[in-house]
Amino acid sequence: MQAFALTRFASRLLTVLALCALCASLAQAQLTPLGLWKTFHAESPVPRSLVRVTETNGVVSARIEKLLDPSLKPDVVCARCKDELRDKPIIGMTVVRGVRQSRSDPSVWDGGEILEPEDGKIYSVRMKPWDGGQRLEVRGYLGVPMLGRTLNWVRVE
Repeated sequence: MQAFALTRFASRLLTVLALCALCASLAQAQLTPLGLWKTFHAESPVPRSLVRVTETNGVVSARIEKLLDPSLKPDVVCARCKDELRDKPIIGMTVVRGVRQSRSDPSVWDGGEILEPEDGKIYSVRMKPWDGGQRLEVRGYLGVPMLGRTLNWVRVE
């Protein structure tokens, strides 16, 4: 009888530990830039697009999945882009590339670049999840982060 009680206790303890590990991994997953995000215009609360952030071999990138701005046609292209993206459709376009988790601050992802399809300019980028991973601070800048603009993206469940 005592061995049965000990086995039940061990089984329950393992279940609790497994649930704790699962909760910790889910919480950590939400504190990354990975996922689907709603972007907004800098000057207004108007939703702009849905952007999917993914990771491959430690490198983060993001592409536009859907345009939400009613002033943009679904077939709009990046007319001001200077590279191979010139005159390519914005939907499906990779707008963030080359970003990695910072070694000095694991809550930050940086080192890559972000494309602004409206003006075709490319900026350095810094991304930081906040509000429990429900928001993503995306800072595009030239040279140093102090010289830039921050946009806040909202996670789409």
